[in-house]
Amino acid sequence: MILVVGGAGYIGSHLVEELVRTHEVVVLDNLSTGHRGAVDAQAVFVEGDLGSESDLESVFSKYPINAVMHFAANSLVGESVTDPLKYYENNVAATLTLLKIMLKYNVKNFIFSSTAATYGIPDVNIIREDSRTQPINPYGQSKLMVENILADFATAYDLHYVVLRYFNAAGASESGRIGEQHDPETHLIPIILQHLLGQREQISVFGDDYDTPDGTCIRDYIHVTDLAQAHIAALDSLLAEKSKTATYNLGNGQGYSVKEVIDTCESVTGRKANVIIAERRAGDPARLVASSEKIRQALGWKAERDLEQIISSAWNWHQSIQ
Repeated sequence: MILVVGGAGYIGSHLVEELVRTHEVVVLDNLSTGHRGAVDAQAVFVEGDLGSESDLESVFSKYPINAVMHFAANSLVGESVTDPLKYYENNVAATLTLLKIMLKYNVKNFIFSSTAATYGIPDVNIIREDSRTQPINPYGQSKLMVENILADFATAYDLHYVVLRYFNAAGASESGRIGEQHDPETHLIPIILQHLLGQREQISVFGDDYDTPDGTCIRDYIHVTDLAQAHIAALDSLLAEKSKTATYNLGNGQGYSVKEVIDTCESVTGRKANVIIAERRAGDPARLVASSEKIRQALGWKAERDLEQIISSAWNWHQSIQ
């Protein structure tokens, strides 16, 4: 049985929807940012907290867990700067509690959702797994801390793990059942679509004078279902004992500018956006694009869905919840 911690959140719920097709799944989530209704009905749901030893004990003692997938981090960069305690407490300390209980029950397989924020502001156009890690905020720092902890646990306790560093997850389930629903919403694609649905007055583009072809920042967008399938490929490689430890980037390898994203949203929806050019945000790199060549070679995974497919799936879902 696979334990998915944070399986009621955006990425976790999409993973669960895919995972229940091939595995028995139990979800642990405190519903602080997740949604109970997003959890696939085929999965067992337990409301509980990542940092609670008693909550974890109740799951591990009741169910035959043989792998854990961890999606339960706090992930707002700005909030991590203003409230770093929350991020180190949940993302690092609570994860240590989870690992402690895993070791107690001799569960040695762990999939960790990490982030491009571990790289900070890169000095390369295409980021590879061996690129320099130098986080510039507590969120990225907390994720890198856990990566380092996992390496130490692998050496000391024979923990088997895969770290997946991903970039901009976007889109909605092709079933139309679940999509991206944050409060507050901070991600570009849902913000644009909310505006095109009349829920926001305008879209702010933070800087149009970057050293990119159209002057706006370039980011690497990946469909959330592609992301889920990468996690399952990583899980299956661990369960088959093909590798003991690995770190992979997940992205499309190309990148799209803010202007390209807005243009594609307008094309998909047939609606025109009201765009305002605002000041640059501090710490925004001009370009963040990942190479996913390593996971393609190792596990045969690559992103299959392009920007138009990402936006079309998101648009269908946003319209359905109007």
